[in-house]
Amino acid sequence: MGERGLAILVWSCDLSRPELLATPFMAAQAAAALDMRVKMLFSSQSVQWLLADNAARLTGFGAEQWAIARHLEASLDLGVEIRACTQALHASGVDRAMLAPQCAGVEGMVSFVEQGSAPGWRMLVF
Repeated sequence: MGERGLAILVWSCDLSRPELLATPFMAAQAAAALDMRVKMLFSSQSVQWLLADNAARLTGFGAEQWAIARHLEASLDLGVEIRACTQALHASGVDRAMLAPQCAGVEGMVSFVEQGSAPGWRMLVF
Protein backbone atom coordinates (compact mmCIF):
# COMPACT_ATOMS: atom_id res chain seq x y z
CA MET A 1 0.00 0.00 0.00
CA GLY A 2 1.35 3.43 -0.94
CA GLU A 3 1.70 6.53 1.13
CA ARG A 4 -1.51 8.12 2.41
CA GLY A 5 -1.55 11.86 2.65
CA LEU A 6 -3.69 14.93 3.10
CA ALA A 7 -2.92 18.26 1.44
CA ILE A 8 -4.73 21.16 3.10
CA LEU A 9 -5.03 24.49 1.32
CA VAL A 10 -5.86 27.34 3.70
CA TRP A 11 -6.96 30.40 1.72
CA SER A 12 -10.18 31.83 3.20
CA CYS A 13 -9.08 32.26 6.82
CA ASP A 14 -7.69 35.78 6.91
CA LEU A 15 -6.81 37.69 10.08
CA SER A 16 -10.31 39.17 10.31
CA ARG A 17 -11.91 35.70 10.70
CA PRO A 18 -9.85 33.85 13.33
CA GLU A 19 -12.76 31.55 14.17
CA LEU A 20 -12.29 29.83 10.79
CA LEU A 21 -8.68 28.82 11.36
CA ALA A 22 -9.08 26.18 14.08
CA THR A 23 -10.78 23.64 11.79
CA PRO A 24 -7.94 23.30 9.24
CA PHE A 25 -5.49 22.70 12.09
CA MET A 26 -7.77 20.14 13.75
CA ALA A 27 -8.13 18.30 10.42
CA ALA A 28 -4.35 18.33 9.94
CA GLN A 29 -3.68 17.06 13.44
CA ALA A 30 -6.33 14.33 13.15
CA ALA A 31 -4.89 13.09 9.85
CA ALA A 32 -1.36 13.12 11.27
CA ALA A 33 -2.57 11.14 14.29
CA LEU A 34 -3.89 8.56 11.80
CA ASP A 35 -0.35 8.23 10.41
CA MET A 36 -1.09 10.17 7.25
CA ARG A 37 1.49 12.52 5.79
CA VAL A 38 0.05 16.04 6.01
CA LYS A 39 0.97 19.25 4.21
CA MET A 40 -0.67 22.63 4.80
CA LEU A 41 -0.26 25.50 2.35
CA PHE A 42 -1.37 28.97 3.41
CA SER A 43 -2.27 31.14 0.45
CA SER A 44 -3.99 34.46 -0.25
CA GLN A 45 -4.48 36.56 2.90
CA SER A 46 -4.24 33.45 5.09
CA VAL A 47 -0.47 33.59 4.68
CA GLN A 48 -0.51 36.39 7.29
CA TRP A 49 -1.15 33.77 9.99
CA LEU A 50 2.33 32.36 9.39
CA LEU A 51 4.13 35.59 10.22
CA ALA A 52 6.10 35.47 13.47
CA ASP A 53 4.56 38.82 14.46
CA ASN A 54 1.13 37.16 14.62
CA ALA A 55 2.16 34.27 16.90
CA ALA A 56 0.06 35.46 19.85
CA ARG A 57 -3.14 36.05 17.84
CA LEU A 58 -6.00 33.84 18.97
CA THR A 59 -7.83 31.44 16.67
CA GLY A 60 -11.03 29.52 17.13
CA PHE A 61 -14.01 30.68 19.15
CA GLY A 62 -15.54 30.43 22.61
CA ALA A 63 -13.50 28.88 25.39
CA GLU A 64 -11.37 26.89 22.93
CA GLN A 65 -9.27 29.72 21.54
CA TRP A 66 -5.59 28.98 20.97
CA ALA A 67 -2.77 31.26 19.93
CA ILE A 68 -1.63 30.55 16.37
CA ALA A 69 1.79 29.60 17.78
CA ARG A 70 0.15 26.79 19.78
CA HIS A 71 -1.58 25.42 16.67
CA LEU A 72 1.66 25.60 14.71
CA GLU A 73 3.61 23.81 17.46
CA ALA A 74 0.98 21.09 17.96
CA SER A 75 0.86 20.45 14.22
CA LEU A 76 4.63 20.45 13.85
CA ASP A 77 4.95 18.02 16.77
CA LEU A 78 2.73 15.60 14.83
CA GLY A 79 4.84 15.94 11.69
CA VAL A 80 2.59 18.30 9.73
CA GLU A 81 4.52 20.24 7.08
CA ILE A 82 3.40 23.88 7.05
CA ARG A 83 4.32 26.17 4.16
CA ALA A 84 3.51 29.63 2.83
CA CYS A 85 2.43 30.12 -0.78
CA THR A 86 5.25 31.81 -2.65
CA GLN A 87 2.92 34.05 -4.64
CA ALA A 88 0.83 35.05 -1.61
CA LEU A 89 3.94 35.95 0.36
CA HIS A 90 5.21 38.06 -2.51
CA ALA A 91 1.81 39.77 -2.98
CA SER A 92 1.78 40.62 0.73
CA GLY A 93 5.19 42.25 0.46
CA VAL A 94 6.53 39.95 3.15
CA ASP A 95 10.00 38.44 3.31
CA ARG A 96 10.54 34.75 4.13
CA ALA A 97 12.58 35.80 7.15
CA MET A 98 9.35 37.08 8.74
CA LEU A 99 7.76 33.62 8.82
CA ALA A 100 7.20 31.81 12.11
CA PRO A 101 9.91 29.25 12.94
CA GLN A 102 7.38 26.40 12.66
CA CYS A 103 6.87 27.20 8.98
CA ALA A 104 8.93 24.91 6.75
CA GLY A 105 9.30 27.65 4.13
CA VAL A 106 7.52 28.37 0.88
CA GLU A 107 5.95 26.29 -1.86
CA GLY A 108 4.32 27.05 -5.17
CA MET A 109 0.76 26.11 -5.98
CA VAL A 110 1.76 23.77 -8.83
CA SER A 111 3.92 21.52 -6.64
CA PHE A 112 1.30 21.58 -3.88
CA VAL A 113 -1.50 20.50 -6.23
CA GLU A 114 0.76 17.86 -7.77
CA GLN A 115 1.42 16.38 -4.32
CA GLY A 116 -2.24 16.58 -3.33
CA SER A 117 -3.35 14.72 -6.45
CA ALA A 118 -0.81 11.91 -6.11
CA PRO A 119 -2.10 8.36 -5.55
CA GLY A 120 -3.15 7.89 -1.93
CA TRP A 121 -3.50 11.62 -1.30
CA ARG A 122 -6.60 13.74 -0.74
CA MET A 123 -6.99 17.49 -0.74
CA LEU A 124 -9.06 19.74 1.53
CA VAL A 125 -9.61 23.43 0.93
CA PHE A 126 -10.50 25.85 3.72
